[in-house]
Amino acid sequence: MKQKIRVVDAFTDRAFKGNPAAVCILKEPRDDGWRQDVAREMNLSETAFLEKRSDGSYELRWFTPAVEVDLCGHATLASAHVLWESGELAAGQKALFHTRSGILSAVKQGDWIEMDFPAETEKPSDVPAELIEALGVTALYTGRNRFDCLVEVDREETVRALNPDMTRLKKVDMRGVIVTSRSRSADYDFVSRFFAPAVGVDEDPVTGSAHCCLGPYWGGKLGKKTLRAYQASSRGGILRVGLKDDRVLIGGQAVTVLCADLLSG
Repeated sequence: MKQKIRVVDAFTDRAFKGNPAAVCILKEPRDDGWRQDVAREMNLSETAFLEKRSDGSYELRWFTPAVEVDLCGHATLASAHVLWESGELAAGQKALFHTRSGILSAVKQGDWIEMDFPAETEKPSDVPAELIEALGVTALYTGRNRFDCLVEVDREETVRALNPDMTRLKKVDMRGVIVTSRSRSADYDFVSRFFAPAVGVDEDPVTGSAHCCLGPYWGGKLGKKTLRAYQASSRGGILRVGLKDDRVLIGGQAVTVLCADLLSG
């Protein structure tokens, strides 16, 4: 049986920007080995696999080219976009996903999609010296949550100029490293970049799950419940971030750039 696969650029309204994710709505059960093979073949930061449940919700899992991960924002956004674009869900229906990080949801708001994610608040923490050395920066603040290290630096120019030593960064025992600063532009509250060589992704272009940490962090510093964010990778991406109790509402746009059939496996 042919398996449809789509590639969607997430957190952008233009093709070839934002963060690309592959999305498979499975027509039959597939084992983990096959899923990992597909993710490796696609060679994107994430490939999402959805299986429909009898109640109309979906099991959603995410694979990098190297491993399965516990939480991914851009591939969830891409998955929701595909469900509505393909007619699997009507525009007014909420998308519900059963994941390793609990039940996630998404709603369509015009050209935007808003996802409801758990807050992943960091706590102040020292980080390994080799991490800071690999980044080549002076940290104003360092913290950790269950996934990542957070490093605040002095200004946006420092974030944009980062050229980490990936070999050294890969040795840090965390999923990834978020580097952030306040934005120099009035259009955004903060900027960031995200590096995760330990899970096979040197730099992720736009990282929704990192904003589960960044939203509460900058919301607390700036005294805001709604924020606009820019992830300053070479592709770039725009996010809306809202804070609601222990949840983070992450908004973005998405564009499908490829629809194909997997012919083997």
